[in-house]
Amino acid sequence: MMPHVFVYGTLRRHGRNDIARYRPAPVFVGKARIAGTLYDLGAYPGVVLGGAGWVKGEIYRIEPEVEAALDQLEEVADDDSGEYIKRHVRVALGAQWIDCLVYEIHPTRIAGCRVIDAGDWIAHAV
Repeated sequence: MMPHVFVYGTLRRHGRNDIARYRPAPVFVGKARIAGTLYDLGAYPGVVLGGAGWVKGEIYRIEPEVEAALDQLEEVADDDSGEYIKRHVRVALGAQWIDCLVYEIHPTRIAGCRVIDAGDWIAHAV
C-alpha cells in the first residue's frame, strides 16, 4: 500500500515546492488539519506536533520514490538529527482517519522563530 503524507508548508498546492511537481505524481486525497504549532522559519515553516493549536494542510497518497525525495528535501537523518524528523501520525479527514507521514521540525530549529497563530502557511506567506 502506498504511504500518505500530510503537507502543511511549501509542498501544499501553489506553494514554492508544490508536491504536484514530483513523479510519480502524488494523488490528492483531501484537505485536513493536525494538532500542532506552526513556526515561521523564514522561507518555509515547521510544525511541532501536539498541543491545542491546529495546522492546516493537505493529504496526498505518494509512491516510495516521492517519499525518498521528500526525505531528502526535508533533510531527514536516520538518527533524527536532521532539520526535520519524519513522524507517523493519524490524521482526521472528515469522519475517517488516515495514517500519514508528517515532517516535524527538529526542536532545536525553532528558537526565536515566530508562531503562525492561524496555522496556515499559504495564507501567511501571501
